[in-house]
Amino acid sequence: MRAADTNVLVRLVTRDNERQLAVATAFVQNAVWVSLIVLAETVWVLQRAYRFERARIASAVDLFLHHETVTLQEADVVTAALDMYSKTNVAFSDCLVLEIARKAGHLPLGTFDRDLSKLDGAERL
Repeated sequence: MRAADTNVLVRLVTRDNERQLAVATAFVQNAVWVSLIVLAETVWVLQRAYRFERARIASAVDLFLHHETVTLQEADVVTAALDMYSKTNVAFSDCLVLEIARKAGHLPLGTFDRDLSKLDGAERL
C-alpha cells in the first residue's frame, strides 16, 4: 500500500486547487496509508492556514477514519483522540499524544499544559 503526505489530505479536504484535487483523488482511489504524523500535520494546517473550526476539523478526521480507501495508522488511537478532541478544547495533537501513550501503557503523561493535564491519564507538572 502506498502512503499519502499531508498536502494530499489537505487537497482532499479543502478542495482549493482543482488540478491537485484531481491528482490526490486519483492517488487515494487505489488505497493509501496515512501515518499519525501526517494526520497531525493535516489538522494543524487546516486549523492554522485554513482557519477551520474544531467541528469542521473533527469532521475531516472522521471522514478519513471512515474512508473506504484510506487507512489511518493506529485507527483506534485516532478514534479515541478524535472523541477527546470533540469533547474538550485540547489540541488534536495533544489528544493524539495522550492516546498514543495510553495505548503503549505509559501513563501518566507528564505535561505543563493546563488543559491537557485535566484529562484522564495526564498529570500536570
